[in-house]
Amino acid sequence: MQFLIYILVYPIIWLISILPFPILYLFSDFVYFVVYNVIGYRKKVVRNNIALALPHLSKEEQLKVEKKFYSHMCDMFLEMVKTLTISKKEIEKRYTFENMEVYHDLEKKGKSIALLCAHYASYEWAVSMNYYVNHKAYGVYKQVANPYFDKLVRKIRSKFNAELIDTKQTIPTMADNFRSKRLSIYGLVSDQSPKLNATHHWQKFMGVEVPVHTGGEMLAKKYDMNVIFLKTTKLKRGYYKASFEVLADGNTKEFPNYDLTDKFLKLVEQQIYDAPEYYLWTHKRWKHQR
Repeated sequence: MQFLIYILVYPIIWLISILPFPILYLFSDFVYFVVYNVIGYRKKVVRNNIALALPHLSKEEQLKVEKKFYSHMCDMFLEMVKTLTISKKEIEKRYTFENMEVYHDLEKKGKSIALLCAHYASYEWAVSMNYYVNHKAYGVYKQVANPYFDKLVRKIRSKFNAELIDTKQTIPTMADNFRSKRLSIYGLVSDQSPKLNATHHWQKFMGVEVPVHTGGEMLAKKYDMNVIFLKTTKLKRGYYKASFEVLADGNTKEFPNYDLTDKFLKLVEQQIYDAPEYYLWTHKRWKHQR
């Protein structure tokens, strides 16, 4: 059954991927209408999240953020599909890096790097960074239940010379590379809500005290990695700019526990306050509160 679903859906995915961008975004407008007005996909979750995280906005302003978010979410999903057939020249034009020298300077320190980012703007196209890195690149992701679609997701996200590893492979891969002194960079999307039984740290995020993921910091300390933050800004439809900020350069073990995690969260918060419509509000980020 899983294979049957795959062979029925894949041709549609491929056809979408070859659409010229102007037509792709016209199709995205149609998808937005269906997802937002007809299906109402996770609308209650999104509305509650926005109201909780952005109480300083009026109801009308919150509704504008909501609608813009759904439009962006549809764009981002179709942009991910477009990645299947997009050219190197096209992606380099649409996703640019403002201060790549900051990252390269960190590479010269002779350590592996933990790159932390959030579910913000185009975190899917951020993998194009791997065209420019010298370290072996890994992207950590959550495995898809359908093995055929999982293989497709790996194919799409691995297009830019990155190797995808699921969450279960992360520690064994890092440990092996550390023992072998194989310099690597690990992309970690670190703003989701952890399981309560795996929570080590609570912190205010958008004014609400919640459990936060500390895995990026803990792994960086354990395997002696420097830490960098990737900030993505949406310039206009289909165009993004990324920049880097170093969070740890040196002995990460000397940082107080959770200091790097808290710094990361503050940077994510600032992104959201600057342009809240580009955050992934469908995630139940605030499902646990204290």
